[in-house]
This record gives sequence, C-alpha cells and structure tokens, in this order.
Amino acid sequence: MSDPSNNGTDNGQAPDAGRHSAPLYLAKYRESQNRAAAAPAAAPVSDEPLYLQRFREQGDAGPQSDLPLWQRAPLATQQALTEDNRNKEISPPPGSARALRNDVYLIRHGETQGYSTDSGLTPQGAWQAHGWGQTMARRIKDGETVVFRHAATNRATETAQQIHRGLLDGLAQYEKNITIHEPAVANEFRNFQFVSPDGLKDVTAAFREYSSILEGFERSAARDRPKWVVEMDRFWRTQQGGGDPIQHWLTIPLMHFEPPSMTVRRFWAGINRLSDEFPGARLAIATHSGCIRAFAVNALGYDPGEPYNIEHVRVKLLADRDDTVNGRDATVAYRNRVEEIKVPSIDQLPTWQVNDQWGGFG
Repeated sequence: MSDPSNNGTDNGQAPDAGRHSAPLYLAKYRESQNRAAAAPAAAPVSDEPLYLQRFREQGDAGPQSDLPLWQRAPLATQQALTEDNRNKEISPPPGSARALRNDVYLIRHGETQGYSTDSGLTPQGAWQAHGWGQTMARRIKDGETVVFRHAATNRATETAQQIHRGLLDGLAQYEKNITIHEPAVANEFRNFQFVSPDGLKDVTAAFREYSSILEGFERSAARDRPKWVVEMDRFWRTQQGGGDPIQHWLTIPLMHFEPPSMTVRRFWAGINRLSDEFPGARLAIATHSGCIRAFAVNALGYDPGEPYNIEHVRVKLLADRDDTVNGRDATVAYRNRVEEIKVPSIDQLPTWQVNDQWGGFG
C-alpha cells in the first residue's frame, strides 16, 4: 500500500489525482491573496507610467539639498555635465551663426479616435504628445520662452495640452526655469476648409453633412448629386479605399476645397503675427497633417509625404540682417531636408476671393 504523502512521485508516476494538498502554484496564489487582504488599503492605481510615478514621489519627498539635480547625481560623469550639454540639443558656438528670431514647430496632432467626427485623442495619442513635451524640456535652456498655440479641433487642442503637460513634467525633472504661454486657439492654423451650403467648415466637420445628404441621394436617386457632394465623396472614398486623400487635395483642382496655397498663406500669416508678438520665443503649434504637408511642399519644392502623428515641420526665423531689403530669412526643415527661404510678406501677395453666395477663402 503506497504512502498517501508520496502522491506517486517517488517512482516517476504522475501525482495522484485524489491528493488533498493544493498544487504549488495555487498555494502561492492563496498565500499572496492572504498577504494582500492583511495589508492596509492600497493607494489608488495611477494611469501614469511607473517612471513618472517614481519621479513625482521623489518630488513630494523634497530635494536632498539646494544643489541642482545634475549635481546631486551619484555618478561623477553626470556631476561634471555642463549647462550646454545637458540640453541635448546641438548648437553652434556663439557668433558662428545668425541668431534666431523664433524657433517654430508645426506639429501634427497625436493619434485620434477617428476623422468622421471631431474626436479627441486616444490614450496612445495622449502619451505621444506628452513624450514630445518631455523631449522639448531636454532641449530647452533656462530663460527661454515657449508659446503654445493650436487649431480649434479637439484633437489639436488635446495635443497642445498634453505637450504642455509633458513640458512641465520635464522642466521639473531637469530643474529648468522658463516662461510658458499656455495653449490657446490660433485660427490661422485651422485645418483646410470646405465650402458646403452651410458655409465654410473643417473638412472633417463637413463629413457629417455630406454623409446624411449622400444617403438620401443613394436611396431615392431622384436627381444628380450637387458638385460639392461629388467632390467630398471622391475625397472620403480615397480615404476609405486606403489611398492618400491629402495627395488628392494637393494635386487635383477642387472647386469646393480651400486651395493648398491659401492654407500656406494663412500659416505664414500666423507665424508672422506670433513672431511679432513673441520675439525670441519657441512657438509650439498643434495643427493638422494636410496643412503641414502643404506648407512643406511649398517650402521644399517637392512632396516629402504625410507627417506621422506628433511629427513636425521646424521653421527657424533668422534675425534680420543689416540690409533688410530682401525681407526676412528662414529655414524650413522636414525629414532630413532643410531649405533656406524668404519669409513671404502677406500684404504683398495676391489676394483671391470667391464672389458667390457661399463665401470664399480670400
């Protein structure tokens, strides 16, 4: 007769199915559950990543001394870092290059929940924007000014807010002191517009009107669809078919869509206005991919492709030379291509106006 405590394991046989002791994994699970029940109530679970939780806990505990964070680091190599190479941004020696009037970032919004409505960001999109703000905090220097502006859509608004939050977290971590102008709407950086019978609308806002009217035409087939429905239908069917609707807008003349040249014009108008209002500041502008792409095409002379979520086009407005006859200089950088251009003077550009009953873009 076998020993019941043996469970058949001495002779290599499978354990007895009728044993009274729990398997090891179940015993450990019960042990951990008992410990959890006996422990005091746990703190509420945070949705922030672990590194941010630890960083905030260190901040709540108070600094160990009045020394800056990089001098309190345990490694001698970190303690030896200077202010310049702590900023993580390569910059030329003083006097070797022209000074910047403004450093402008045209940033595409983070991942959104959808384009058929004015949706906000997904959790992934929020963390994309938050991480962009932390990256900016590593590059910025003490004493600088950062201005946040954005288009009026929910996805652009939330992107600017999350970048702003990430910047604040990064500044606290790297102990830098800068001036921040909080996010606000700048209408010049709105998405490209569409002229419907109800007037000018964001191209995604016009989708709802188009969808409801198109359904009526498809059911009744009473008459031909109006031209604006035909153009909107072509645009959205390109999107639904896996194509590139922005390329469609950039390359095909459309009668009811705001022309790409007009979006570039108002983007430059907004950049010039903010530059005059905040000379010397970094301008972080959350906007939309189609307009950013049109802006890059105009500056570079070719189409570099659609910007990814949180990807940006960087514009450096250079300080005026002694001779300002030719206007202000700037560089536009996108995907490893940099082009030096002249900043357009908006009041010297030709104006365009649609004179029908639906208004226009001029």
